Amino acid sequence: MRFSQTLKSSAHCLPSPDGKYIATLFSSIVNVRAVRALEVVHVVTLPPEFTGSVLSLQWSPSSRLLLVAGAKQIRVLSALDHSFHATIKNPVAPGTKPAYVGFGASDTEICVISAFGLKFAIHDLTCSKTTEIGSPKSSSVAAASSGFSFRPGTRHLALLTRTAGKDMISIHDFPTREVLKSWAPDTVDAQGITWSPDGRWLAVWESAALGHKVIFYTADGHCFKTWLGPAVTPSDSKDYALGAGVKSIQFSADARHLAVGDWSRRICMFNMASATETLRLQHPGSIVPKDTLQVWQEQIGLSQTGPPIHTFIRTTQVVSPTPAPRPQDSSDPPTGCVSVLFDPSSSLLATRFEEFPSTVWIWDAQVAELRAVLLFHGNISNLSWHPSIQETLLIRCEGDQYSGLVFVWGPLSEGPQLVDFAQRLPDKKVAGKWRASWIGVDSSSPPSLFFSDAHSYVLASLSDPNPGSLPWGGREIIEQSDIMIREESPLELVPAPEADLGALDGEEGDDGSELEDTFLYKQ
Repeated sequence: MRFSQTLKSSAHCLPSPDGKYIATLFSSIVNVRAVRALEVVHVVTLPPEFTGSVLSLQWSPSSRLLLVAGAKQIRVLSALDHSFHATIKNPVAPGTKPAYVGFGASDTEICVISAFGLKFAIHDLTCSKTTEIGSPKSSSVAAASSGFSFRPGTRHLALLTRTAGKDMISIHDFPTREVLKSWAPDTVDAQGITWSPDGRWLAVWESAALGHKVIFYTADGHCFKTWLGPAVTPSDSKDYALGAGVKSIQFSADARHLAVGDWSRRICMFNMASATETLRLQHPGSIVPKDTLQVWQEQIGLSQTGPPIHTFIRTTQVVSPTPAPRPQDSSDPPTGCVSVLFDPSSSLLATRFEEFPSTVWIWDAQVAELRAVLLFHGNISNLSWHPSIQETLLIRCEGDQYSGLVFVWGPLSEGPQLVDFAQRLPDKKVAGKWRASWIGVDSSSPPSLFFSDAHSYVLASLSDPNPGSLPWGGREIIEQSDIMIREESPLELVPAPEADLGALDGEEGDDGSELEDTFLYKQ
């Protein structure tokens, strides 16, 4: 394992989706550094009128633009030159913060959901046009992104709204965002909507308080099938019917499978060729290790000269995962599936449950067999598969004893592999809130990680290659200032030329405005 040099960071620092650049927002400057050479390639100065706290810093999907969101305005900037900039002023009512700000289906489309669910605004930067849709269903910060979905390929927008106590689904054309079709789904309180990765299905799920219900629509809005929960035996059908319904839902990357988790220990698996439930994953309370099932337990040892030592042993005895403590103010313990994630190959599925917060379950999604169980001392805070390298899982845990630590697991590894970023930081201590994520999407290079806290960031390569094959090239750089940014030339203060918006939005894909007709063969 090799680490890069430690570089200056801030509360807003993140790598680009393509893994080639890292953007850092300082007080009024955005610093863009190339990963390959670890050199500053561009510096953007925010205008004086951009005041107040920064809500978020985001990369566009193509890694060409940067979005800096504040409470009073949103700035969209070219990441590598001065060829483009745009400003969206007063995106929400004074005194409020948007529930959601982010790029839409293209680099030049910005979506903003106002606080309290007042409106869903789509800002088209190519023509300075704004389309506003009233009463979006999901208006809280945590649930805002579940209320809309962009169809892969055609980039149609499916939006869930609620008017006069009734749920509505609308499909909007790209790029005009005109309504192509709208209808009232058979739901009382729908909680989310999502397209399948192949754009064939549109899934809508009902509130968990109203039982199990997932409705599958075709791309043109025809109801294909409604799932009302898994089939159960007569002995437990009554209790099951009274239980809570869908809590999490996730399509596989190849769109062949759908995993649905509820508030029990089960995960229902669907074959999306027919939107039919075919498999069920039942998480046991006692785990019996065997040749095809790895069970790894974390061991924390004390060190007289350094931080605690985290190791993993493969157990051969029957073991039970540690349950969550029962809340003092409630008689009901936490239950249900917190997250369910397919790896890029769609062959492995990682799950996490509130009932066992320190346990990671890894399943073979093709045959519904448990392949690995990872038992930690601390609660799991985040799971993330590598975006392109198969069967490589990143794990983060909560607690001071895990500050600056992440774990990486693979089927061929001897348990989760520890990556200690804290030892690479100044004073070997993490400052403030920290983040860790995969960097890069190239499956031909070794998996690499990005780590950042409030003051510093560092990269790590999980293999030990030659320095020249490292993502950052193995080169050392000399910093010229305390905040590690390049001084801006007076020539760079000249107003930017008009942007070539056509080239900026020249992403490939079918931009047809018509949706497929399910019953075309009858014509």
